[in-house]
Amino acid sequence: MTDFIAPVEQESMPSIVADKLRQAIAHGELAPGTQLGEAELARKLGVSRGPLREGMQRLTQEGLLIAIRNRGVFVIDMTPDVASDMYLAREAIERAATRRILQRDHAAAGDELLAVVEEMACAADVDEGGEADIRFHERLVELAGSPRLSRMHQTYLVETRMCVHALADTYDNTNDRVAEHQAIASAIRSGDVDLANKLLIAHMEDAVDRLISRRARGA
Repeated sequence: MTDFIAPVEQESMPSIVADKLRQAIAHGELAPGTQLGEAELARKLGVSRGPLREGMQRLTQEGLLIAIRNRGVFVIDMTPDVASDMYLAREAIERAATRRILQRDHAAAGDELLAVVEEMACAADVDEGGEADIRFHERLVELAGSPRLSRMHQTYLVETRMCVHALADTYDNTNDRVAEHQAIASAIRSGDVDLANKLLIAHMEDAVDRLISRRARGA
C-alpha cells in the first residue's frame, strides 16, 4: 500500500525550472512561438538538461509548450482558435463568479473592483496597466468566495497575461480599456445581473476580436 502521509520534500529542481519558464512566458520574455533551445536555457538557468527537460514536460502538459516531432519544443502561439477557446473558458468562470457575487454583498464587491479600475487609470505605463487589468479579473473571481472557481481561473493566468500584454497596443486610447472595466464593476455594484453578463461577454469577445485583428496585421 502506498504511503501518502510521508515527510514533505522541498520543491524539486524541475518544479523551480517549470515556474521560471512559466513566468518567462507570462511576461513575454519567451514570446509566443519561440523555440526553446535546451543548451542555452540550461546555461541561463544554471541547471543540467535533466531537470530542464522535466520542467519543460510539465509545461507541455499544461499546454504552454508544444513539442513538434523532429523540430523541437515551442511556446504556444496565441492563434485565433487558442485565444478564442481560452476566453470562452474564462467567460464561463467569470460569469459564474459574477452570479455568485450578485447573490451576496455586490455593492462592496463593486467598490473593490472600482478601486482596481482606478489603479488601471493611474498606471504609469502599459505594463502596469496590464497588471491592473489582470488583478481586476483575479479579484472578480476571488470575490465569489469559491475556491474551485479560483483554482480553475488560476490555470489560465499565464495565457491571460500573454493575451493582455499582446492587447496593449490595440487600444488607440487607453481610456477605452479603463471604461470597459469600469462599466463591468459598476454593473456588479448596482446588482444588475443582465447588464453584468452582457458586459462580460462583450469584453471577452472584444479581446478575441482585437487579437485576431492584431494577428492579421502581422503585429
